[in-house]
Amino acid sequence: MTDAAMAHMHGEMVAMALSGGMVALLVPGALLMTRSARAWSWVTLPAAVALPLFLVLHGVVTLLPEFAPVDQAERWVLESALVCGAFLFWLPVLGTRRPLSGAGRCLYLFLAAPVLDLPAVFMISRGHTAGGIAMMVTMLPIGFAALVLTWRWIVAEERAEQAAAPRRAGVGAPAAGPPQSPPSRA
Repeated sequence: MTDAAMAHMHGEMVAMALSGGMVALLVPGALLMTRSARAWSWVTLPAAVALPLFLVLHGVVTLLPEFAPVDQAERWVLESALVCGAFLFWLPVLGTRRPLSGAGRCLYLFLAAPVLDLPAVFMISRGHTAGGIAMMVTMLPIGFAALVLTWRWIVAEERAEQAAAPRRAGVGAPAAGPPQSPPSRA
């Protein structure tokens, strides 16, 4: 492999890793630090809109350079749009307005993770192995977040069930005692 080919592969790998890292690490981290900011409530979309919108945006930003020449300025515009879209993507999971339920968060992220990897799989199939794998690896935190949120949801459900069990069993209610016969009228 020539030095020019190695440099191109290295540059592609770094670009894809940065793109995936922004979506999976930087944006959710920034959102967690600023989640109480009032501005997020103005831009939060319903999950049913945010998820497909971001999946399409991610696919376009990732794959457009494969099909059309993109100069550096256009690349910055695409990456900026991807970061903005990533905020919209993460708001239903981490935001305070229109938050998903525990089960909704799990489903949302478990649906998103494999679909977000599809553009990287396509890149690998087109011979851009290093870039595709770099993107997939840096997007792994989305799957990890799904696992953590699933575990938290399961624990919360279990605690709620344990708290409700004594009430359903009648614990804490006055004891009924054995049935008594009516007083005799003699």
